[in-house]
Amino acid sequence: MTLASIAGTASATRTVLVVDDHVTFAELLAGALESSGMVAVGIASSAAQAIAMARELQPDVVVMDIEMPQQDGLAATRRVREVAPDAVVAVVTAHRDPDWVVRAAQAGASAFVPKDGSLAEMIDVLGRVEAGSMLVAPSTFASGASAIPAPRGPMRPQLTRREQEVLDCLGRGMQVKNIARVLGITLETCRGYVKSIHAKLGVRCQLEAVVKAQELGLLTPSAH
Repeated sequence: MTLASIAGTASATRTVLVVDDHVTFAELLAGALESSGMVAVGIASSAAQAIAMARELQPDVVVMDIEMPQQDGLAATRRVREVAPDAVVAVVTAHRDPDWVVRAAQAGASAFVPKDGSLAEMIDVLGRVEAGSMLVAPSTFASGASAIPAPRGPMRPQLTRREQEVLDCLGRGMQVKNIARVLGITLETCRGYVKSIHAKLGVRCQLEAVVKAQELGLLTPSAH
């Protein structure tokens, strides 16, 4: 199934503002949105920037990370709803407690998506979210059936030295062909490492790999 088919034709003209202080995550999500048929109109790395860009761009959807420095995403959601009343806000977070869903709804959000869920799920939610409702991603309360089958808590996959190097490059947003050139390996060999990393993390694409690696603390500081 392609990302375009996941999002559906109804979301083909949707404009999306991505708000996240993890630049790599935001850029990869923006690229995935473009591939799905939606239009990523901007990326904001702080609440203040998000509010200013929402006021200027008037996007259809704002993807809002809850945890950001200086001002949290829920407070920013309230302000975005004021400056861009026609926009719907989808909050993304590592929190799965039902109380956070309630808080998000009270702040004016229209969707709740776990940050460690699948890319397909996130794109699907962003393609279907509408004002006046609260769309909660299925993996929010899943015990494991709908979530990415990846290691959790203290369980971390054992990566080889080369796999770690490739993962750090992925964390910097590098393309596979560029990683191969930097590390001095063939493209096919690099693809093999990427495939192995995806398997060990239980993910299906670069965006999911970076998010899961951040959750597990596998990326070196310079790779964030």
